[in-house]
Amino acid sequence: MAKKIKVTQIRSVIGRPKDQKLTIQALGLGRINKTVTKESTPQIEGMLRKVDHLVNVTEG
Repeated sequence: MAKKIKVTQIRSVIGRPKDQKLTIQALGLGRINKTVTKESTPQIEGMLRKVDHLVNVTEG
């Protein structure tokens, strides 16, 4: 079983490139302070690296 991570959006996507906006949307985010729980897969890790300046990641 993959470990779980909590992803919280901490910055707005206003003025960001379209690919970053779409990545935030694909993660299930879209509002500041919204948190989602995801499994830590290579695909999710890659998405988080792309928007690491917009989100905060914690284990659990």
